[in-house]
This record gives sequence, C-alpha cells and structure tokens, in this order.
Amino acid sequence: MTEPAIEVNDLTVAYHERPVLWDMDVRVRAGALTAIVGPNGAGKTTLIKAILGLVSPAAGRIRILGRKYREARREVAYVPQRGTVDWDFPTSVLDVVLMGTYGGLGWMRRPGRKERERAEAALEQVGMEAFAQRQISQLSGGQQQRVFLARALVQDASVYLMDEPFQGVDARTERAIVEVLRHLRERGKTVVAVHHALQTVPEYFDDVVILNVRKIAAGPVAEAFTEQHLRTAYGGRVPFLQGVAPSPPATPGVQESPDPAADRRGTFSGGA
Repeated sequence: MTEPAIEVNDLTVAYHERPVLWDMDVRVRAGALTAIVGPNGAGKTTLIKAILGLVSPAAGRIRILGRKYREARREVAYVPQRGTVDWDFPTSVLDVVLMGTYGGLGWMRRPGRKERERAEAALEQVGMEAFAQRQISQLSGGQQQRVFLARALVQDASVYLMDEPFQGVDARTERAIVEVLRHLRERGKTVVAVHHALQTVPEYFDDVVILNVRKIAAGPVAEAFTEQHLRTAYGGRVPFLQGVAPSPPATPGVQESPDPAADRRGTFSGGA
C-alpha cells in the first residue's frame, strides 16, 4: 500500500475536558483531493489544527509524509478560514503572498527578486495579478480568499490544508479555486479541505472524511459518501441527498467507525 500523505491514529482532542475529536483514525491518500465534512461542532477545523500542531491532543499520533509536523512543516501549506484573519492589517496583496516565502528564507534573509517572481506567478495563477499593489482590506471576500490561496501556492508544498476555502466566495471564485486544486493534484500534491457544501463533494473531491466527533467513514467518494454515512453523521437531517450513492455492503477501501458519536448530532454545514 502507498504511504499515506497524512496518518492520524487514536487521536482525541478535548476542550475544557469536553471531547471534540474522539479516538480518530484517518489515512489521507497522497496525491488526492480530500474533503472533510460533518455537521456543526463535528470537529472538522479541530482536525486540521491538530494535524498542524495548533492544538494539543489528549492522545494520539499524527504523521505527515511519515514524519512529525515539526519535521515536515516546510512541506505543508495552510489556508485558514477567511473569518479568522485581520483583513484591516495595512499591507498589500503582493506582500501577503510574499509571506508564503518566509519559511524557506530563514530569519536573516528578506524576499528578493526570485521570491517576488514566484509571488507574482502565484497571483497570476489565481487571477489576481492586477491587484498586486492593492491593499488587502480593499478586496472582496472572494478576492481575499484567492490571495490566501496564492500565499499557499508560493510555498510549493507537498501537502495543502485548507479550512473552508469556498466559504463566502462567488461562483466565479469557486470555479477558479477548483481549477487550482485540480492543477495541484496533477502535480502530485495532496489537498485536504474542510468543506460544507455536500452537493459538490462528488464533483470536486476524490476522497472524503465524514465525521461527527468520531470518524463515521473515510475513503474514495464513490464508496464512503453514502446516504447511510451522511445520515449517521447529520442525525438523519441531511437536506441534500440527490446523487448520493446508496449505502453499499462494507467495502475494504472504506474506513468506518463502528460507534459514531450519536450524542453529538448537529445541523447541516459549517462548524468546527
């Protein structure tokens, strides 16, 4: 079996002694686009933060490309939720993207011509080259999201972690982001994205992780993204089921949880 890009074993995360993720086991396939879905409060953002070392687990083991995060961090790029960023900070679009080059420069070096060219190329890739000198606060929500995507692209990482990259963007920006993700896949990169629009999971992603505190199922979309798994995760309240595969017999490629968190049902979309 090919070595996974990300491997999570027995992960438990608790806030104020309240479990947010419980005994989670997930393997993320290298070179695939993987969606993380689940209801409000399911632990989606917490899973991303745990992989990045931004929250401390109560138990468990996480490996990225076979290594601990601190050993693999230069191979990892992160796109946070747009709502968590201070967009009033006085800086230009180009400067924000250049921040993505700092990790490879070291403490004493500043971005030079080579880094500037990479940043400009990343902006062109997301269709924002004309806004390079614009103040970041002057952009629309969709434009800001493209800029943060460009900041991740300039890192030329192996693994990209994104927290709701399509949230609050217009249809044009969503299509542009999808094209960028597909281009990353063509280059052998791994993308993991928290996603809330269930209807686009089969179109946008190769694999899916369905969770609600515990893992409900994980694997290829065609096998794991089933009506039964979605109803288990969302407590039977799933507004979108058209086009979702009926529940097949147990499949070896799909990781399923025998004991989903029945006491933590949420509502559709969003959440941690």
